[in-house]
Amino acid sequence: MENSIHLHYEVDGDDFTRAGEASSDVKHKLKKLNVPSDAIRRIAIAMYEGEINMVAHADGGVIDVDIYADKLTMVLNDVGPGISDVSLAIQEGYSTASQEVRSLGFGAGMGLPNMKKSSDEMTIETEVGVGTKITMTVNY
Repeated sequence: MENSIHLHYEVDGDDFTRAGEASSDVKHKLKKLNVPSDAIRRIAIAMYEGEINMVAHADGGVIDVDIYADKLTMVLNDVGPGISDVSLAIQEGYSTASQEVRSLGFGAGMGLPNMKKSSDEMTIETEVGVGTKITMTVNY
C-alpha cells in the first residue's frame, strides 16, 4: 500500500455548533500539502455534508480520512438509524430531518446528493437499526 496520512475525527451528535470542524481541519491540511484547490473544495463539501448528516440523523459517528499523493478517501461510520431506502435518500430534496433540524437551516435533502456529486466514488453500506458507512474518494 502506498504511503498516506491518516486522520481520525469524532463527530458529536446533536452538536451543530461543532459540525464542520473535521472538514475544516482537513481543508487546512490539504492546503498545506498543495492539493489542487478544486479537489479541496470537493472534499470539503463532501465531508461537511457527511458531518451534518451524522449530527442531524445519526447521533454522531467517526470519520477516517486517508490522504494519498493522488487521492483522498474518507470513511464515515455512524451508529444511527440506518437508511431504509438509499435510492430515495440520494434524491435531491428528499429529507427525513426533524422540524428542529430544519429550523436550524439544515435538512433540505441535499446532503447525500452533494456528497455524490462532490466525490469520484461513493458507496453506502447501511442497515436499519444498526448504522451507515459511507466511503467516498476524491481523485486529484
